[in-house]
Amino acid sequence: MTDETCQGQEWQGWREATERALYGPGGFYLRPEGPAGHFRTSVHASPLFAGAVARLLAEVAEELGTDEVDLVDVGAGRGELLTSVLAAVGSSLTVRAVAVERAARPDGLDPRVEWTDRVPRGVRGLLFANEWLDNVPVDVAEADAGGTVRYVEVAPDGTERLGAPVTGPDADWLDRWWPLREPGARAEIGRPRDEAWAAAVASLAAGRAVAVDYAHVRAARPPFGTLTGFRDGREVPPVPDGSCDVTSHVALDACGDSGAPGAELVTQREALGRLGVSGARPPLSLASTDPAGYVRALASAGEAAELTARGGLGDFLWLSCRVRPWDGGPVARDGRGY
Repeated sequence: MTDETCQGQEWQGWREATERALYGPGGFYLRPEGPAGHFRTSVHASPLFAGAVARLLAEVAEELGTDEVDLVDVGAGRGELLTSVLAAVGSSLTVRAVAVERAARPDGLDPRVEWTDRVPRGVRGLLFANEWLDNVPVDVAEADAGGTVRYVEVAPDGTERLGAPVTGPDADWLDRWWPLREPGARAEIGRPRDEAWAAAVASLAAGRAVAVDYAHVRAARPPFGTLTGFRDGREVPPVPDGSCDVTSHVALDACGDSGAPGAELVTQREALGRLGVSGARPPLSLASTDPAGYVRALASAGEAAELTARGGLGDFLWLSCRVRPWDGGPVARDGRGY
């Protein structure tokens, strides 16, 4: 291994290397098994999550004064959330369901679900992005021994080295959102995620955009970043060779600043509580009057507790932006989107 190449590949910044590893030929997210084959999200944890999204969609439809509404799932995996929401909504709404995903459309997916690799424009309804932004590739920066903030470069086997100093818009982003003051301090440069989120919000003609992710805010950034990998349900070292997920927590407060005015940031525990998901146990008296109902309610309470648990899924953050038709929509920022 030399400074020029590693296993026949040139050194790259983490953003470029992650893009290739996740979405390039043979990329991790293009495999047939999809994300569910490697880790469990709130969507897979319980149908209560889809039920909550269905109630949120109904709220948005009521706000818009219509029973015909769009539901766009960005980073849709294999369409699991859309399938469950359509079942939960039933005939109460007419839903145009759109899955935005780079992988090919899976066999057997509900024919009502449109499949595309781009966020559609003019959405009137709900745009929902569950654990999408953490997989928008970003560069990593580290402060060297002299305090200069440099890009971290990586080889295909995960070996790292420090590269050029961070300058321009990336440096401006770090100064505002994640300053690196001490030698060895690291950060993921979230500017591409801000731009992706702003572009997604700008696709709305009217309605609401919601991003759900494991995240942090400026007052509590992790001192050494959060870059990691996942494979087969286990956390593994981040190696950008397509063998594992490469992910990092999202600076979701920065994303919120880049979207529509008045963005709200709350924990999943609070957001799901507003939508009727509670981990409260059913009354014991139900066990004698309706034993089967008690068992079902107890199981539901257990699933709700997992979705809202402190120290777990309940600590995810929900970023919500409203776009009203009379506002003319948010101003689009530069950025490729998804």
